[in-house]
Amino acid sequence: MSEPGKTKFGRCFIALGNGLLNFFQTVGEMSQLLAATILWCRAVFKNLDKVLPQMGKIGADTLPIASLTAVFVGFVLALQTGVALKEFGQEESIGAVVSLSMARELGPVLTAILVIGRIGAAITAEIATMSVSEEIDALKTLGINPVRYLVMPRFLACLTMLPVLVIYVNLVGMIGGAAVSKANFGVPFMVYIENVEEWLTFEDIAKGLVKAAVFGVIISIVSCHRGLATVGGPGEVGLATTNSVVFSFVSVYIFNYFVTRLWLE
Repeated sequence: MSEPGKTKFGRCFIALGNGLLNFFQTVGEMSQLLAATILWCRAVFKNLDKVLPQMGKIGADTLPIASLTAVFVGFVLALQTGVALKEFGQEESIGAVVSLSMARELGPVLTAILVIGRIGAAITAEIATMSVSEEIDALKTLGINPVRYLVMPRFLACLTMLPVLVIYVNLVGMIGGAAVSKANFGVPFMVYIENVEEWLTFEDIAKGLVKAAVFGVIISIVSCHRGLATVGGPGEVGLATTNSVVFSFVSVYIFNYFVTRLWLE
């Protein structure tokens, strides 16, 4: 008779239990880090010299790839939409479809994905390197709180810059859609703009910006937590960065669904 845990089913059950335990432990640690970070936000004005450079870094590093992505997403969205609408003689409605799609979903989600790959990975790698080289312990020895010194500036930078980037991505995507509408379907620019003004509301834009703020919180907390939790040697830095990116992607997709579902109630 096989001993408990020796069968294939037993090993799978134990592995599943350990995986769930690690997941809930990680979520709990991230929740604690989020609470501590929010408490340290009271010291933001004393730490502007750390917050502002992070804000500039997020904007400067993400802007080029965000511009390229947004304009081609606008191109493709207008092209696909125009082909379908042309069959019904409704090419003038391309502006409504492109603007609503960008403002509600594509703008926030695409921007979050770009920031995860460009900024989130860099944050994790930077903090993880400090962790394995014992710089975090040195900060604690000097009486410097790592959450205040490292996490809070990045948290505020992501929280404020994600909505700004989303506004920019939405605008560039709409301009790209206007260019394709004119070049491929003969829709005048002013007709496109009037259609956008008719259908796109402030509420649509606000919902996308709220999503962007939520995504900014997720990216900053996940990236900083995985960096702070890194132990071992330099080889662990790459693993922590990979885990951070994957966890951030999954979290953004999950929260995007629930936030969207909340708007529909």
